[in-house]
Amino acid sequence: MSWIEQGAKPIDQPAQRAAQERQQQLTKPMGALGQLEQLAIRLAGMQGRVCPQLERVSIAVFAADHGVTAEGVSAYPQAVTAEMIRNFARGGAAISVAARVLGAQLRVWNLGTVVELEALTGVESRIIAPQSGNLMHAPAMTAAQLQQALDTGREAVLHTPAELFIGGEMGIGNTTAATALAAALLEQPVAELVGPGTGLDTDGMSHKCRVIEQALLRHGADRDPQGLLASLGGFEVAALTGAYLTCAQQGIPALVDGFICTVAALLACRLNPAVADWLLFSHHSAEPGYRLLRQALPSTPLLDLGLRLGEGSGAAMAVPLLRMACSLHEQMATFAEAAVSEKCS
Repeated sequence: MSWIEQGAKPIDQPAQRAAQERQQQLTKPMGALGQLEQLAIRLAGMQGRVCPQLERVSIAVFAADHGVTAEGVSAYPQAVTAEMIRNFARGGAAISVAARVLGAQLRVWNLGTVVELEALTGVESRIIAPQSGNLMHAPAMTAAQLQQALDTGREAVLHTPAELFIGGEMGIGNTTAATALAAALLEQPVAELVGPGTGLDTDGMSHKCRVIEQALLRHGADRDPQGLLASLGGFEVAALTGAYLTCAQQGIPALVDGFICTVAALLACRLNPAVADWLLFSHHSAEPGYRLLRQALPSTPLLDLGLRLGEGSGAAMAVPLLRMACSLHEQMATFAEAAVSEKCS
């Protein structure tokens, strides 16, 4: 049996119930801390302890180029993918700064760029091909390439054990691939999902829409998740999918970033519905398609800040909120400890 078919680790129900009981004893009206209470309770069930901790955070950014950029679907040249990998390595990207602030471990996983890269500190080279296939005219990847990408996602999770995993992505053209996947998964018109990506104008978005529609026509009616990934995805989207599957199998909470990461998370859930128990959604992406994705998510995004950068940056910004939820849950006094009268019966 392939590792992809392995089941998810079950949530620790006794720990979750104990955390729920603790919340009822803390010096506040029940429910007064809103989503923070439910976050602490969910994390307790994931970690199997009444008071969860989020000190060790691992961030993996998967990077890859896309053949579909030949169709003019991005406002930026393809060389930016490799240039941003160098920027990650130098510590100058948004996710690099966020990782330092959080004390998180950041690694970049290069799955293939058109511009060849030298060895870089903090960058793992797992080259599959210089770029994926042009999904408008051909499958984005072969079955073997898809497996390589999924395996890299698994390797990234296992490489740095942590109490919380964040996946990020970098790849010029990847909102095109993600939008094609979302349209197929949600069975929605492309025009309802397509967005500016790195900054397309109205004409650019119309062209991008036509490219995706042609890709969907070429792909056909197949809705098998792995078939969709191979036909319409990208190496980094597949790696993210593999990472989320592995998090669920290993019992590691995954904090999901914006539009592209959420598409990968939805694919992971289609492959194994139990993955949903291990996903936390960080923010409501400003990409238009996220509105429809939101309806398919198992839980509510924590933030809505108008973000659409990617890299895992939005997820990183939500980590202090999760840590606050854990600290309040553990460190607040109970009614008995504080000698505070409880609610009248």
